[in-house]
Amino acid sequence: MTSTLTRPADGEGSVQVQQDPNVQIREGALVIAVYGKGGIGKSTTSSNLSAAFSKLGKKVLQIGCDPKHDSTFTLTHKMVPTVIDILEEVDFHSEELRPEDFMFQGFNGVMCVESGGPPAGTGCGGYVTGQTVKLLKEHHLLEETDVVIFDVLGDVVCGGFAAPLQHANYCLIVTANDFDSIFAMNRIVAAIQAKAKNYKVRLGGVVANRSADMDQIDKFNDRTGLKTMAHFRDVDAIRRSRLKKCTIFEMEPTEEVITVQNEYLSLAKKLSESVEPLEAEPLKDREIFDLLGFD
Repeated sequence: MTSTLTRPADGEGSVQVQQDPNVQIREGALVIAVYGKGGIGKSTTSSNLSAAFSKLGKKVLQIGCDPKHDSTFTLTHKMVPTVIDILEEVDFHSEELRPEDFMFQGFNGVMCVESGGPPAGTGCGGYVTGQTVKLLKEHHLLEETDVVIFDVLGDVVCGGFAAPLQHANYCLIVTANDFDSIFAMNRIVAAIQAKAKNYKVRLGGVVANRSADMDQIDKFNDRTGLKTMAHFRDVDAIRRSRLKKCTIFEMEPTEEVITVQNEYLSLAKKLSESVEPLEAEPLKDREIFDLLGFD
């Protein structure tokens, strides 16, 4: 597969990574891309959501799209080799690879792939994502998958890391009740708006994470047309589950843990059955500054 730069498909004056149009995830699979500010808990959210979908009887594939390749370790209980590392070992002759070389089974049958990334300062994350999807298709690994979750690093800062949106049905934005997280969320809304002109991706909603309060998120949602689909408070059991290298569904079932599990199951059910695409409008930077905070 080749990845080329073309102008201006995804926004006036933009330079975007374009994937091979033949490399598509099969029709019928629910494809979710998870975005949010760096360090906000996207990998924890993605892994627990994958586990929740599996609890609902879905065949789930999670694809980590971060060079530090730590998206799936709570599912697999280890750091798995990345697609790029394994491809490099065979001089990028993908025909020499077997599925077990790059796909690993995690909690409750969730299949896990870490795409990895190019060395720092070189290459493009979008190309890496495209290579990963191509490899999965070549081995017919997407044909029986019900749910695919892309866990993408940080804010949308370039067309490369927005590439998973070219495959997704919905984007989930993970945020906290603070200015920096909401500022990043606004940029993601703008990225979805640009991608939706040429791709099927739509905004699914917001996941509030590590937040006791919701006042700032609610302000932003009301102004832009977003909606919160799940709310996870600053729960110590979630932090401890990551330290134990496991999902929340593998923790001792205390009242706190069961509450979190049920919230993830509820989110998975909403995404499976009743998600309504949102038509949100991003704000100007100055508008966010004036909107948030206290009088």
